[in-house]
Amino acid sequence: MKILMIGFTKLAYMPYMNFYLEQLTQSDNEIHLLYWNRDEKDEITLPYKNIILHEFKLYQEDEVSKVRKVKSFIKFRKNAKRLLLNNNFDLVIVMHTVPGVLLNDILFRYYSKRFILDYRDITFEKIGLYKKIVNRLVENSIATFVSSNAFREYLPVVDNIFTSHNILIDSLDNRDIRRCKSRKSEPIRIRFWGFIRHELINRAIIDGIANDNRFELHYHGREQDTANNLKKHCERNKIKNVYFHGQYNPDERYEFAKETDLIHNIYENDKMTQPAMANKFYDGITFYIPQLCSTGSFMGTQITKNSIGLSCDPSNKSFADDLFSYYNSIAWSEFEINCDKKLREILMEYQSGTNIIRDIVK
Repeated sequence: MKILMIGFTKLAYMPYMNFYLEQLTQSDNEIHLLYWNRDEKDEITLPYKNIILHEFKLYQEDEVSKVRKVKSFIKFRKNAKRLLLNNNFDLVIVMHTVPGVLLNDILFRYYSKRFILDYRDITFEKIGLYKKIVNRLVENSIATFVSSNAFREYLPVVDNIFTSHNILIDSLDNRDIRRCKSRKSEPIRIRFWGFIRHELINRAIIDGIANDNRFELHYHGREQDTANNLKKHCERNKIKNVYFHGQYNPDERYEFAKETDLIHNIYENDKMTQPAMANKFYDGITFYIPQLCSTGSFMGTQITKNSIGLSCDPSNKSFADDLFSYYNSIAWSEFEINCDKKLREILMEYQSGTNIIRDIVK
């Protein structure tokens, strides 16, 4: 089959593409991959052979208003439209709803029931027209994959919706990187990795453990306005136990996971982020590292239900004491059993999704 995958950001920021690539590369398919190099810097090298890359290179900050992104979105659409119309692809995989909406007319007219939609956030669902187009995309897709089961309530009730997971299968080869080292840590090292956003909740976290010698807080990832503001906040308030390490390559997280006691997986608890599943949720289960999630979020419910982390609210005055008490009360053998149980459940659902993809491309 001749297949086009449409990404909406850099290769390094789309680990979820591996869910598809691991299946597509097992057969004799001609795979094309369109991606958006938003910072115009070097890209990672993919571990797959014979993938035809189509780079859309245009600088675009992520932390700016939607209005300021319109011109860039239009240019991306023009580039992707040309690719879709100049080739007769057998299958198109749209790895985000935004490019799906931007290209909806082309997908409906030329690729109905020949595209897969990957649904992974609800940022624009409050816009009636956007939601209507997304629902049509789901109904016209051969399959739609959701990265969180909580997203299903925003979609039409149809039988072609399946669940993917943001777990990286390669990570399973490194499961013991943390538990092979002592859990006794002074101070307790809390670590975040990913794109640093959500300033208010992160400021609350920083203030909650500021200069508390029981803790260190480490940030790894892309730094734009939010990260810069948080750095300035730490400087102004002479906060010495918070560290920013900058951008990293995906494989580097194995190294800093070795030195992590608690994963910071806390986001603003609003309608857009509440149902989402972050990559770090899977890293925590895979590497046997307890994680911190927002009380009331879908991830918070999951970690509480499965006893694999702490659901918490950084605005509570007892936040630091709660973290300290939680970490020092963990029964590690029981915790590891809980991680194994949840991982088996996730892998079974992941396998069901990969079977769907194989059936489509066979």
